[in-house]
Amino acid sequence: MPLSLLVSQLLNGIAVGMLYAVAALGLSIIKGLLNIPNFAHGAFYAVGAYLLYAVVSATESFWLGLVVATVVAGGLGVLVEWFGVRRLYGGAYLFQLLLLFGVSLVVTELLIVLWGPEGKSLSPPDFLQGALIFSGIFYPKYLLFTTVAGAVIIVAVWLLIERTRYGAIIRAGIEKTEMVSALGINIEVLFTLAFAFGAGLAGLAGALAAPIVGITATMGIDMLAMAFVVLVIGGLGSLYGAVFAGLLVGITQSLVALYWPSASTILIYVAMVLILLWRPQGLLGER
Repeated sequence: MPLSLLVSQLLNGIAVGMLYAVAALGLSIIKGLLNIPNFAHGAFYAVGAYLLYAVVSATESFWLGLVVATVVAGGLGVLVEWFGVRRLYGGAYLFQLLLLFGVSLVVTELLIVLWGPEGKSLSPPDFLQGALIFSGIFYPKYLLFTTVAGAVIIVAVWLLIERTRYGAIIRAGIEKTEMVSALGINIEVLFTLAFAFGAGLAGLAGALAAPIVGITATMGIDMLAMAFVVLVIGGLGSLYGAVFAGLLVGITQSLVALYWPSASTILIYVAMVLILLWRPQGLLGER
């Protein structure tokens, strides 16, 4: 196999892994702080993709589309947490899962009503079209942009979590929710902001992925499944585990596709099962 093809697939895997990492990072924040596996996460991802398409179609501004996708997806997360999830915190765990699963179905159907059942396509902005050529490797500019953007987002989230007071509260809330509440911090507001933050990251990941994978109302289903795989492999509630596992899954999936394309996805699930049997808390999880 030519070395150039192997390197190209490796770079593709990093780009896809960055998208997995950004989406799983938001899912990990929600799971770690609220202890809820957010089944509506894929719907927020799809909302972000459609909002980018709508804004670019209306204004031709890709950057504005990314901002709108993130903010509106985060705002939708506020509504879901405020009017739905919050009312079930003291109830059975199953009720929360059913609610979020129902939200996912409703949002998916609303996307079909608003934009139709046909898929949409969106080209990257002009300056990100085409490919770069180095050492005989043709690499799309947009995939390189996705890699850089994903890295910037992850670093920004890291700075927020590790270098700000709000980040310290999030870290403390993930470890000891009751203690944070006892210190006088409004835990309900913290939950709402965390849910919105996670939903916003999902919307941003969907917007970044739109020019690569195309836009359909059900696109969030595949991403949701993969985000949960990343979450489990990295460790439930582990923010750094989500980033590490996202890159690991993206690279593995891309390289396996060179030799056994039909098994590139199923092997990821097999790896998840093996990791659960070997280390139930995930690679970087502590509980």
